Amino acid sequence: MPEKSGKGRKEEVVTREYTINLHKRLHGCTFKKKAPKAIKEIRKFAQKAMGTPDVRVDVKLNKHIWSRGIRSVPRRIRVRVARKRNDDQDAKEEFYSLVTVSELPLEGFKGLGTMVVDDKEE
Repeated sequence: MPEKSGKGRKEEVVTREYTINLHKRLHGCTFKKKAPKAIKEIRKFAQKAMGTPDVRVDVKLNKHIWSRGIRSVPRRIRVRVARKRNDDQDAKEEFYSLVTVSELPLEGFKGLGTMVVDDKEE
């Protein structure tokens, strides 16, 4: 049996890449509410994946979602979610999640699973 460390699995700094299927999350959504709802769904996804209630969406990701207007949101999006330590002393949460848009794959999203990214390459 492996030894248990003092910290849980949600307690370390980590960066992962995910493919989010926005198409299924926005199904049946009113046209004029699609882009705002997409941002809310990305926040919800990151909150669940990283276990942090504080989720910050990057400006470039927001611009990418809105790039084709309020109605024509991309069907799938590849995002990089980084769980980072909160440096602010009076912050309620110890960690926050930063969601940024990943490099768009030229060959499509097929076969791309969740990947852990090394923080050294940034």
